[in-house]
Amino acid sequence: MLIAKTLQLTLAILKPDVVKHPYIVQEIRELILANKFYFVKSKLMHLTKLQAAEFYKEHDGKFFQGRLINFMTSGPIWAHILARENAIEEWRAMIGPTKVLKAFYEAPESIRGRHGLTDTRNCTHGADSEKSARREFQLLFSDFISDQWYEEDEEYFRKGLVTFDSVTFQHMPVKNNSKHILR
Repeated sequence: MLIAKTLQLTLAILKPDVVKHPYIVQEIRELILANKFYFVKSKLMHLTKLQAAEFYKEHDGKFFQGRLINFMTSGPIWAHILARENAIEEWRAMIGPTKVLKAFYEAPESIRGRHGLTDTRNCTHGADSEKSARREFQLLFSDFISDQWYEEDEEYFRKGLVTFDSVTFQHMPVKNNSKHILR
């Protein structure tokens, strides 16, 4: 008997440099869907300097931190919680290397290889571990509780018992009359 793996959650951010280009946002979202990710949560937001500083706290004291915070607060971002098997690894492979020049030469079909401008204006963010993802969820989606999602919704997503709302850009579990399906 084949046992389905639990889905993994990750955080994906579309940064201000791409959000100002709706056609690029649409292209990236279509790519995400084509790669069998689920959109668990989606939010268009504008980070404050305090939120950005907390988000990039691991870069305290580094020469680029101020530039990164200024960039991330320069316009709206799209924040998405994505789910699929090996979500962290798969999303990071799709976005490509952080350094845009490296992405351009080594992963030209990656999101950063196609749309990145500089190492700061590199289109996207992806959590690098489950621990980072959980910390980032709490900073950007304070009402989202990962453990609760795994208890109440993960199985619906894993079995494809979801609908997609193109307005909110989120998949929603279909729970009515499906209790007999989940075992």
